[in-house]
Amino acid sequence: MPTPPRVLTVAGSDSGGGAGIQADLKTMLALGTHGMSVLTAVTAQNSLGVQGAWELPAEAVRAQFRSVVDDIGVQAVKTGMLSSPELVETVADLLAGLSAPVVVDPVGVSKHGDALLAASALDAVRTKLLPTATLATPNLDEVAQLTGVRVQEEADMRRAAAAVLGFGPRWALIKGGHLEGDAVDLLTDGADEHWLRAPRHDNRHTHGTGCTLASAVAARLARGDTVPEAVAAAKEYVTGAIAGGFRLGAGIGPVDHGWRLRR
Repeated sequence: MPTPPRVLTVAGSDSGGGAGIQADLKTMLALGTHGMSVLTAVTAQNSLGVQGAWELPAEAVRAQFRSVVDDIGVQAVKTGMLSSPELVETVADLLAGLSAPVVVDPVGVSKHGDALLAASALDAVRTKLLPTATLATPNLDEVAQLTGVRVQEEADMRRAAAAVLGFGPRWALIKGGHLEGDAVDLLTDGADEHWLRAPRHDNRHTHGTGCTLASAVAARLARGDTVPEAVAAAKEYVTGAIAGGFRLGAGIGPVDHGWRLRR
């Protein structure tokens, strides 16, 4: 049996299974790739929010990365929760030595509004991590946090993308899910523009959307897609996952990573 494409996620653990490492690995499996992980933090987390978070030492992150990459190899990498300047710089240094595409999801806050990135780490994200990215996938809150650009309407997304690209990623995907109307995203490298639209589903159970989208892009890149092809396929996958989002616990439930299996 042929070895499937290998994708590595560098992110935090969500004990409730809706986001983070858990969402990443489910997405990678659903899209026909072999997911591997570098754990950066452990969170106590459920449908109501994040009750606690404990960062792993940089040496533990470095050891996990080298263990996987040096033996198994990777064909794409996705980064998520990197809470401190030291972790951001450690991961950026590791990624700088890779030839595989890198998808950076600059996680700032959880779905419930819990801070997952220290303010002191923002400069490291801008100057160290984003330059390693093939694609950066900030939502509108993360765009404002990183660049100061506040997107109020669709027309503002071009300015947001230009500000993100100014930090060095090859492509930027500005996710407009917090705007009114259809869920619209802008993918651009500063020259080519791709507007991606999908109907907005009336479903509050959307925990893990950002992790799922970034992981889906990484999985498709590992399978050989171009960036525009990978993002279009990931948008279609996450839209279906949002439509299938289900209640879990007393708060916001997760998207359905296996929606295609039950279609």
